[in-house]
Amino acid sequence: MSREAGRRSGRRPGTSGAREQILAAARSAFADNGYDGTTIRRVARAAGVDPALVHHYFGNKRQLFVDAMDLPANPAEIIEGLVATGDPEDLGERMIRFMLNVWDQEEDRAPLVAIVRTAMSDDQAATMVREFATTEILGRIVKAARGDNQDLRMTLLASQVFGLLIMRYIIKLEPLASAHPETVALAMGPTFQRYLTGPISQASSIGASRTERSAPVERSSTNISSDS
Repeated sequence: MSREAGRRSGRRPGTSGAREQILAAARSAFADNGYDGTTIRRVARAAGVDPALVHHYFGNKRQLFVDAMDLPANPAEIIEGLVATGDPEDLGERMIRFMLNVWDQEEDRAPLVAIVRTAMSDDQAATMVREFATTEILGRIVKAARGDNQDLRMTLLASQVFGLLIMRYIIKLEPLASAHPETVALAMGPTFQRYLTGPISQASSIGASRTERSAPVERSSTNISSDS
């Protein structure tokens, strides 16, 4: 799916100072309360406008967050396209290709890097990013994959997503930082895919098998008579 399909459509007709007030109030609300703790009504009250006006400009909280954070596109809409088309068994590779396609564009990367950098050093920003990513992006992908243990799968997937983005674009660890996107997709795709649809072993069963293997073996003692 082309990332252009989910790109922001720009300001809606009737843009005024009220829109900027709403965006400013939204940035503060998301920073203070996280994504899940922020509501359209709370933002409207802080901006001194009717909630209907927030819906008029932004439609829903997801789009309000995208515009307030100056994201290059609405990732949740694009993710919906990813899971709705193509083979579910190569969703991991397609995720990586799309991610790198966006982040490799310098003009798109700048606001994303700023958000992740802030989240790495600020607890409130970390909460905001974590809640948006899990609620609107990764949670939707994992749910669409229909695997078991969805909460665990989502957090495992998050570790790969953020690990890749941080190492390639912020830490700039070579040769990952300059590797061709297709090389990265082919190398990391199977790991993404396993977290989406592959078997996830449970600690209880692993622990049981390890306990059985490591259990001490009782040795029978043989009494040898001193007279023999």
